[in-house]
Amino acid sequence: MTAVSVTAFAAVLAEAVELLRGLRRRRAAVPEARSLAAAWAATHPDARAQLVVGLRPDSPLVDYDLLVEHPEGGTVALSASPDVGVPWTAESPVHWAAGNWAAGNWAAGYLVTVDRVRLRVAEALMLPRRRPYGDRDVHDEIVEQCLLMNETLEDGEPLDEADIRAAAEEFRAGHGLRDRASTLAWLAEMSLSGEQFEAFIAGIARRRRFRRRKEAELAPAHLAAHRCDFDRVRALWVSGSQPVNGELLRGVGGLVGCGEAVVTVGERWARDLPGPLRHAAHDTLIGPVAYGDGYLTGIVLERRVARDDPETLAAAGETAFGAWLAARRRRASIEWHWL
Repeated sequence: MTAVSVTAFAAVLAEAVELLRGLRRRRAAVPEARSLAAAWAATHPDARAQLVVGLRPDSPLVDYDLLVEHPEGGTVALSASPDVGVPWTAESPVHWAAGNWAAGNWAAGYLVTVDRVRLRVAEALMLPRRRPYGDRDVHDEIVEQCLLMNETLEDGEPLDEADIRAAAEEFRAGHGLRDRASTLAWLAEMSLSGEQFEAFIAGIARRRRFRRRKEAELAPAHLAAHRCDFDRVRALWVSGSQPVNGELLRGVGGLVGCGEAVVTVGERWARDLPGPLRHAAHDTLIGPVAYGDGYLTGIVLERRVARDDPETLAAAGETAFGAWLAARRRRASIEWHWL
């Protein structure tokens, strides 16, 4: 490298630092930051600059790294934190240093990376414990929460009090924190400050809000395409290791002479009924048919056609959101970091 190139590269680095110091660090400002960085990179094409946006999980703030190609090869990583005067890679373990990112060493200290979100083990343990789409293992729950974090990375919209309260109640219920005393004890055990806890709850609230809005967006089309799945159906069915004559279901006491069996009577969305009953008409006997590890016999007692009411649209939105999330996961880059 000549003296001229050293001087020129030093000038590029000085400009890069000023660029980083001037970027606004709120989530809502990320598109603006990307635009400013791209414009700056266009004036220095040889530097091949890349802006890395670092998420602070469940915080309205983001951090930035700027990767600049050195004239003799390799990458120089720059970070700046104008509010406290030290690089964010030193002040916060939440986001990894871009030098490690550039070297491909993402794994240390993290459990999983899903697209732009890197999740630490401690953060994974604090996630809400919920299984809204069936009996999946904990890996699925963690990945789904990370996917929602990706969707809310740039969400700078203020949260209202109701959103915060509902998120806090969900979190406390999931962790068995029934009162203020148990919550304070848990915070002390986890070494979390009140401010950190508020930021974590705000993240949950953002993800809840995103899900609620996405469900409302997807519900009408899903209901229109799958209307019969949302009929309200009252049915009676018997499942067991031996087949049962369907005619026995019509008379009171008809099942007394049967062997061991499970009898269910109730009202369900059509989608939630056993498959053989799902689309059967009113007063239709089904079975005995092979079902699971045994047999099923059932009868539809009542069937009401789906309507576009709030309850039905909510159910359709939940189902549609599950399908959307599954598709989003198939497109995601997921890397587990087993220690």
